[in-house]
Amino acid sequence: QVQLVESGGGLVQAGGSLRLSCAASGSIFSINAMGWYRQAPGKQRELVAAITSGGDTNYADSVKGRFTISRDNAKNTVYLQMNSLKPEDTAVYYCNADRITITIATRLGPTVIPYFGSWGQGTQVTVSS
Repeated sequence: QVQLVESGGGLVQAGGSLRLSCAASGSIFSINAMGWYRQAPGKQRELVAAITSGGDTNYADSVKGRFTISRDNAKNTVYLQMNSLKPEDTAVYYCNADRITITIATRLGPTVIPYFGSWGQGTQVTVSS
């Protein structure tokens, strides 16, 4: 019922910039938290940055000062601006939406219910040295 579609990955030289976007679609009523995770080959998936609907943000220490997360609540879209990229930033980046509520049709009319979290399909970011 909720789909996340990422875009903006690619190949960039060290020191360059990329901007990732993730749009959520479906019968969404609200999304409390949206974020970006990444997974490099042979490593566990890790949180990169997260943002609440109120604008509170959280960053991994490794990206503080270089990455900026933002979101457009009206569009259910989250962005990750990545500057001063390093080869160690190379990974598949996944969008996540958590604490979602959706609207369903019932005999009583439209009803808002909690929904599971959702993940995007991932987008590759490769930083060459």
